[in-house]
Amino acid sequence: MASTVVSEKRPGYGQLLRTPGALSFLLPGFAARQPFAMLTIGIVLLVQHTTGSYGSAGAVAAVTGVSMALFAPQGGKLADRFGQRAVLLPGVLVHSASVSLLVALALAGAPMWALFLAAVPAGASVPQVGPMVRARWAAILGRTSPGEESAKGLSLLPTAAAFESVTDEFTFVIGPVLATALCTGVHPAAGLIAEASLTLIGGLFFAAQRGTQPPHGLAAGQADAEPHRSALSVPGVRVLAIAFLGIGSVFGGMQVSLTAFSEEIGNPGINGVLYGVFAAGNMLAGVAMGAVAWNIGPRRRLLLGYTGLAITASLLWSVHSAPLLGALGLVVGLFIAPALITGYTIVETLVPASARTEAFTWLTGAVALGQAGAVTVAGQLADAHGASTGFLVPLGGTVLALATLVALRGHLKPRDSGRVTARGIGHRVPVSVD
Repeated sequence: MASTVVSEKRPGYGQLLRTPGALSFLLPGFAARQPFAMLTIGIVLLVQHTTGSYGSAGAVAAVTGVSMALFAPQGGKLADRFGQRAVLLPGVLVHSASVSLLVALALAGAPMWALFLAAVPAGASVPQVGPMVRARWAAILGRTSPGEESAKGLSLLPTAAAFESVTDEFTFVIGPVLATALCTGVHPAAGLIAEASLTLIGGLFFAAQRGTQPPHGLAAGQADAEPHRSALSVPGVRVLAIAFLGIGSVFGGMQVSLTAFSEEIGNPGINGVLYGVFAAGNMLAGVAMGAVAWNIGPRRRLLLGYTGLAITASLLWSVHSAPLLGALGLVVGLFIAPALITGYTIVETLVPASARTEAFTWLTGAVALGQAGAVTVAGQLADAHGASTGFLVPLGGTVLALATLVALRGHLKPRDSGRVTARGIGHRVPVSVD
């Protein structure tokens, strides 16, 4: 079907940031979401230092990723039911303690099974601040008098989705570079110590912002006027979760392979720079996504983003020069943001508000699961056949994700299409449609 041209200019980031209460949760939320950017690379660098094996380092990092993927949606479901604060407060305390234990065990030369045991709670307790921030945006932008919906707020939702992707990617510019610099320039454990500290401080401050917390429990159910069901029961959410595994394969494959590549050429310090360039491309594309009023529908944008991602990721394994790898990594990053932003935008149209945080965490968890599998496989390949073979992992993951989207794109149509609801995530006005 032909695309409908957007009939008004996309609201800007300045207008979004002037939303009452926004800055109160954005600033602490930025610090509290650092685990997703620093945890994996911090573990890889520390465990590789203590064991001498990228395979072992990738395996420990993978355990944290799998744990996060399994527990994150449950945390999102609990946040929808009991409130974000009730989940965050114990979560950040457990996470900081678990990461500290993992550091102590690694430095003491503990056996791998002990590192695996410590990695489970470290991953399971990663605070899902990104999904929580997205849920807060959706709540405050759709907040108006009972039974009505703010057209201005709804028109800002795509801008908010783009802004959140930019923020996520900025953490992936800052986080890996910071973790690498600390691990290589200060102490191999310094990256994880900084990650645990930022999580604790940022998480506590974020949890203290009660005024912007979305409704939860019975209040949210009454606003929805429909019974709660798991977000994963929606076919479109399952399709997007599978697709987001491919994005995770890029993150995980790039982290391990770039680390191995930097060691292979005798310049380990360049690892953070190369990954930062990749994440910078991601962030720049996110900025552009939020500033452009697209005249093609979200499903088509999603397919185009994944097509570009699969094509560029397929070239990584053949590059053996640091400058060329950095340039190609930049291009790969340019296709990550469109895929992420459009996926999060689509999922808002698929689920009711009572399952919103859970839906976001399924996507975040899928990225973590894809990343976990990628660091394991890429680490084994790098150990056995050299750094370049690790880049085959992003190739395989993105191709499978694209094939899934092409085959099952019909499940991504918005729920209750054509009807305006009071939840702020149904039909939007005015937007482009497929």
